[in-house]
Amino acid sequence: MRGEDAQINATLEVIAKANADILVLQGFDYDLTGAALGAYVEALSARGIDYPHRFAERPNTGMPTGLDMDGNGRLGEPRDAQGYGQFSGQGGIAILSRHPIVIEEVQDFSALLWRDMPGALLPETEDGPFPSEAAQAIQRLPTTAHWVVPIDLPEAGRLSLMTFHASPPVFDGPEDRNGRRNHDEIVFWQQYLDGIFGPAPEEQFILLGDFNQDRRDGEGRKEAIRGILNDARLQDPRPQSDGSALVSGDPFDTVDWDDPIPGNLRVDYVLPSRDWRVLDAGVLWPDPNSPFGQTVALASRHRLVWVDLTR
Repeated sequence: MRGEDAQINATLEVIAKANADILVLQGFDYDLTGAALGAYVEALSARGIDYPHRFAERPNTGMPTGLDMDGNGRLGEPRDAQGYGQFSGQGGIAILSRHPIVIEEVQDFSALLWRDMPGALLPETEDGPFPSEAAQAIQRLPTTAHWVVPIDLPEAGRLSLMTFHASPPVFDGPEDRNGRRNHDEIVFWQQYLDGIFGPAPEEQFILLGDFNQDRRDGEGRKEAIRGILNDARLQDPRPQSDGSALVSGDPFDTVDWDDPIPGNLRVDYVLPSRDWRVLDAGVLWPDPNSPFGQTVALASRHRLVWVDLTR
């Protein structure tokens, strides 16, 4: 079996093991017809895991701009797209659900310009806006996407699923372009809940995704992640795993990056609103020396984070 096929099969095994009612896939390439997602759903169905409802829209990753967006003097590179990507749609987001997704009511903030965000930490140098005024005039805030996706739950009513995949706060220069963007992508959600970008849910919502930020360790500005984790409208179930405890000594980590830098960190979160009752939570990270632990490691450096909720 080729390496790529083995990795795909490993992700299918991990998802089948989790058996979630609602699943958010991060880093899933987008195509216009949804052929890849459809094939993936069929492969899950063959394993007895059925998701009759799905949602995916074109992400900002790989979306060409025609400008030098990273300030290196060259055009047409992956970092010159709205979000890093070697082709349009690379590393997008997809949502799979056993319950109906109300697609016509999805709020998509992916086109929000970074400079239009109140208090935006736009990168500057002594020469002015980085990399240029023209670049900042078209630069979107979301690296991948910012979605609010309504899902109708049996007996429990409407759930608002708020998801995104933030920029890693590295791979830039002293202007801290990516660090600032990561910060603002996280802060956006507090502003959204404040009603700055229109009506926001007051109950039965969940904020989840790859925040690409640890509250203590690793690179980046910590104010945003600490602020969202301390927001009174949200609760942090603090999911953990035996595998992470064995590997790094920290049971709360969610990603297995190279040591010592950046090292294992907690960067993936599922944060329900305060009105949910948390029954259980965890990170699907078994003993790395076990057969399933090896499957999990092959699937992704990021580990699947899960939370069981009820009203």
